[in-house]
Amino acid sequence: MLTRTDLRGRVPSNAELRATLPRAEMDVEHVLHQVRPVIESVRDDGVRAVLDHTEKFDRVRPERVRVGADELRRALDELDPAVRSALEESIARARKVHADQRRTDTTTRVAPGGTVTERWVPVARVGLYAPGGLAVYPSSVVMNVVPAQAAGVESLVVCSPPQAEFGGLPHPTILAAAELLGVDEVWAVGGAQAVALLAYGAEDTDGAALEPADMVTGPGNVYVTAAKRHLRSLIGIDSEAGPTEIAVLADDTADPVHVAADLISQAEHDTLAASVLVTTSERLADAVDAELARQVPLTKHTERIRTALTSVQSGCILVAGIADGIRVVDAYAAEHLEIQTADADAVAARVRNAGAIFVGPYAPVSLGDYCAGSNHVLPTGGCARHSSGLSVQSFLRGIHVISYTEQALRDVAGQVVALADAEDLPAHGQAVTARFPD
Repeated sequence: MLTRTDLRGRVPSNAELRATLPRAEMDVEHVLHQVRPVIESVRDDGVRAVLDHTEKFDRVRPERVRVGADELRRALDELDPAVRSALEESIARARKVHADQRRTDTTTRVAPGGTVTERWVPVARVGLYAPGGLAVYPSSVVMNVVPAQAAGVESLVVCSPPQAEFGGLPHPTILAAAELLGVDEVWAVGGAQAVALLAYGAEDTDGAALEPADMVTGPGNVYVTAAKRHLRSLIGIDSEAGPTEIAVLADDTADPVHVAADLISQAEHDTLAASVLVTTSERLADAVDAELARQVPLTKHTERIRTALTSVQSGCILVAGIADGIRVVDAYAAEHLEIQTADADAVAARVRNAGAIFVGPYAPVSLGDYCAGSNHVLPTGGCARHSSGLSVQSFLRGIHVISYTEQALRDVAGQVVALADAEDLPAHGQAVTARFPD
């Protein structure tokens, strides 16, 4: 089922690997021309435009954008107790991990009388996007809200597409998750129009203010991603999320049943999802193929999974040894990377590029999706080579606070003037010497 690439006997360069390895294609530029008119109409016409686009794309027109507090409470009251318990456990574990990420201010004494303090300040207001397409993701509400709250963000709004079957409200599980987390502002809006509304703000149909956000986070489809790209000069964004991806680095100690199940779990998301096996063992590759052939027909979303596994973004890469396998997964820079090898901890420690690393046979990606305590909003499309997943730091800004006494400035005045003159910016130097007329 997986297209096989044999790299044994040769060690391609990083450039060759990037060109060779399977990768999902998502052409954000191609849809920008479709997204711009949506954004501009929301900017110009506010909620009326939002509701027009919602009616067109989601086939439902809510009475208003903001979900009432009673609807949030009702959703939680009616939530399946097992789901509520699972969400509470997910929230508790995520809060425990993210609480340890909070940064503290630091002050450096550069010279007698001269200090620089790095002060960490949370973003004031954040819009958190929870998708609602092929599946519903209350877990994404948890993963967005928890680090923002841990960072000290004072104002949060969750956006999720309205559902016709729920009377124009977001899915009740999304509403219940928001209520559990203490988020009292939820907007029934999705797609590019949601990002535009978060950027510009507007007045709801009942006259209530829908305040703009300073930052928008959370995964979405290509139209959400295009809107984030278009508006990123006006709002901060976490990343441009692409289709989900899993890479498994495995040797002949791995269980093919586990490997196949994990590849299938990510292929379940959508037909563009990428599932990649990198292995030193041809025997394991054959066994995984056999397991995929057995397991895929038994899944609920068989056709979706089969399409994802047989498309260009998925495949099996054979390598001569673990060192070559690490080079391959570093070049691929997967959103999710599983290490299923002998001495998996040591192998994982040698990996440089991954959104998150799952070590050993009992740390599947599904654990990280829900209850590991880690964050599942992670870089895709190779961006793990330079970017991190969502965390408390995502919602913090470092501000340098400079404090110098008169003597401390006098002591360094000559160096400031010399550098200002070297750059032919004499007024810079004069701004210092003006303070010392003697």
